[in-house]
Amino acid sequence: MKSLSVITIGALIVGLTVLGCSQQMSGQGDAGWITLLDGSNPKTLDNWNRIGDANWRAEDGVIVADKGKGGHLVSKNSYKDFQIRAEFWADHTTNSGIFIRITDPKNISSKSAYEVNIYDQRPEPDYGTGAIVNLGKVSPMPKAGGKWNTYEITAKGSQLTVVLNGTKTVDIQHGQFPEGPISLQFGSLEKGAPGGAIKWRKVQIKPL
Repeated sequence: MKSLSVITIGALIVGLTVLGCSQQMSGQGDAGWITLLDGSNPKTLDNWNRIGDANWRAEDGVIVADKGKGGHLVSKNSYKDFQIRAEFWADHTTNSGIFIRITDPKNISSKSAYEVNIYDQRPEPDYGTGAIVNLGKVSPMPKAGGKWNTYEITAKGSQLTVVLNGTKTVDIQHGQFPEGPISLQFGSLEKGAPGGAIKWRKVQIKPL
């Protein structure tokens, strides 16, 4: 019985050690990451300035916009070199995206920032979903509509990389915009009609 107790205690110690190591490794996976938006915590909307008339709101564990002529959530902080990981759901007609290194937060466009697009129905599909508009083409264009997706965006110096759902879609060198805030877009379609819903479950950033 004494021998059995020693074995049991030893097994328990080993199990707790493994569990501790597992938890430590899991924690290391988020080391350095800052959560800017979390659908389960509506207070994270306080990290953003609202531009335009999009009806951003917390709903069912996500941050969503589906009405308005268009608008942005613009981060209150500015970033230079960083990684972004973002979980989003887009309707098939959604016109959205993540703008990075914005130089003019009051006039956000692909002429004042890098626009990582979410737009399955873009008339020019080379710069649709997965592309950096006017700079980094995709061919064929991946589709994001009707499902949850993950964007991983890296900006380090002039190196810009975009990964959509584990597949690299853009890898370019471009140094026009060195630093600035980021934004999440709810946009109108090309003819001015409202685009479909965009939902953000989580957006995190890691300064490099």
